Amino acid sequence: MTHFPQPHPSRRAARVQLGDSVLAAIRLEDGRRTKAKLTTISVTGGLLRLAQCLGQGDFVEVAFQTQAGPVHAMAEVLSPMQKTAEGVLQAFRFVAIEDDDHRRLRTSLDHVVDRSSLGLKSSAFTTH
Repeated sequence: MTHFPQPHPSRRAARVQLGDSVLAAIRLEDGRRTKAKLTTISVTGGLLRLAQCLGQGDFVEVAFQTQAGPVHAMAEVLSPMQKTAEGVLQAFRFVAIEDDDHRRLRTSLDHVVDRSSLGLKSSAFTTH
């Protein structure tokens, strides 16, 4: 069954900062593929570092690896946030994610939050 993440109207989902350590594969609607670095993630979306910005409102498939396993989801590209020497930071929101992928994402995020509350580093997201 597919999960359709809905942001809570009065509370933002917890975000986990990943730096530039997690690779993400992006497939655009026309079938083209690109790579990105996943810099921030939550259960509702995230932030990518890309060589070139994607079209705001475009729908893409995004895939990345966690310690709990791979996560694949459909996402909507939001407006670019910042241009840097290394590319552009661009946000996305999940629009559809299979239950197993959602469970792996939630498990990985919970692991990071639990470890950070203890002052420990986490490797819940892998750096392929």
